Amino acid sequence: MSDTLSEEGEELMAPPSAIPEPEPAPDPPVVVDEPERQQRTRLQKRIRQMLVGIFLMDAGVLFVTSCVAWLYQKVIDDLWFEAPYPYHWLPLLGPGMILLWLGMLVVFGAYRVRNYGAGFEEFRAIATASLVTFGVASMFGFLASHHPSRGYPILFFLLGTPLLLLARYIDRRTLHVARQQGRLSIRMIALGSQQAVRELVDVLERAPWMGYKVVGMCVPRGQQAEEMGIPVLGDIDDVRHQAIEMNVDGVIVAGGSYSSAADLRRLGWALQGLELDMLVIPSLTDIAGPRVHMRHVAGLPFVQVEEPQSDRAGGWAKRTFDVVLAGGGILVLSPLLLLVALLIRLQDGGSVLYRQRRVGANGAEFDMIKFRSMVVDAESRLDELAHANEHDGVLFKIREDPRVTRVGRFIRKYSIDELPQLFNVLRGEMSLVGPRPPLVNEYERYEQDTHRRLLVRPGMTGLWQVSGRADLPWSEAVRLDLYYVDNWSMVIDLVIMIKTVKAVLVSRGAY
Repeated sequence: MSDTLSEEGEELMAPPSAIPEPEPAPDPPVVVDEPERQQRTRLQKRIRQMLVGIFLMDAGVLFVTSCVAWLYQKVIDDLWFEAPYPYHWLPLLGPGMILLWLGMLVVFGAYRVRNYGAGFEEFRAIATASLVTFGVASMFGFLASHHPSRGYPILFFLLGTPLLLLARYIDRRTLHVARQQGRLSIRMIALGSQQAVRELVDVLERAPWMGYKVVGMCVPRGQQAEEMGIPVLGDIDDVRHQAIEMNVDGVIVAGGSYSSAADLRRLGWALQGLELDMLVIPSLTDIAGPRVHMRHVAGLPFVQVEEPQSDRAGGWAKRTFDVVLAGGGILVLSPLLLLVALLIRLQDGGSVLYRQRRVGANGAEFDMIKFRSMVVDAESRLDELAHANEHDGVLFKIREDPRVTRVGRFIRKYSIDELPQLFNVLRGEMSLVGPRPPLVNEYERYEQDTHRRLLVRPGMTGLWQVSGRADLPWSEAVRLDLYYVDNWSMVIDLVIMIKTVKAVLVSRGAY
């Protein structure tokens, strides 16, 4: 007992320096009243209301499709049955299929707020839900004692799936137009160093249809930020107060925002109760979604990035695709090719085709062929026009080039002069889709990273052609080409070819 008292007495009589300082009490959470919270989350509520409208639109599409399938199901049923077929419980089959389909759309995330208006998740959810619905209907039809119509579910699926995808595409285009006009913008505060925020803003400005608008930035404590068109609201510790004051929809955490995982966790605690989105940028740009995967290990989120896809872009699948489409294109377009060749010959009697030495995959040189769109001595007049170059970087472009002929101006406007390159594709020197082949002197001036453009076959069209063609600065064209090389997929090729048709018809950036 005395030992205990002695120990307690020594502790009580210890000098003040030995007594640990009490930790400062954490700041009490900001109390947000309900009207203020409702005001800040008005965009989320608006989007949820829009998704309810989309759900009703999908229901209407499926109802109309169900009626059409009901009317024409006999066409399919007659392929299986010779005698007249009794439709036993089809009146119940239609509403049941519609409810099942809508239920699968909900389950697979076709109406999730975070998937709305961006990425392929919406379309993937619709396709997956449609396949599952058809599979379930087929299974119950197989197990039923009285088999229902085969024609009805087949027509319902074949018509309903593309119509649902089309309706969602039209809705997305409408949303993107609204956001480009400044409506339905997602107001965000960016956190991080000035350089990281600048890079973030540059990326978001390239995709205004996504709707993200940085209205202010918070920098780490002690850092000074220069004027860059975005108001500096304070340091990162002020983010909760500024989020309330600025009435934002979320925050974007860029590089330099935190020095440890604990700092990021505390940031999440500071925003708790505000119903805001917190987006964390993992310092990865120009990487397509299919190459990025999330893995969780002991509570730690890992971002797994698959290797670049440049090797697959030169594989047999893409080569087969090129040969089939290029051969078919030559057969279909042969009358047009002959007509253009005749017009060029009649114009000035010069050669029909123009051959130019270009650099292809892995630095191999080849002769790229085009319909001649300039005067015969165009090459010899290049030096006298060098001062009029309107393009930055290594490209040479003049909007009103005096060397272009009258026929040449027309075929350039609609990219008809490029059609002979289908023969380059058949010979394996080019591909239908890929970075444009540079001239030899342009290739010699490439920077180190730019050489990655030629890890794949050059293409007749590419990502930067459908994104602005000659109107894009050189740095942006290189960025888009490198994105294509690293993230190639057959889907990207198909999308680029579809967009190429639109770009050619509009003829924007063609000269």
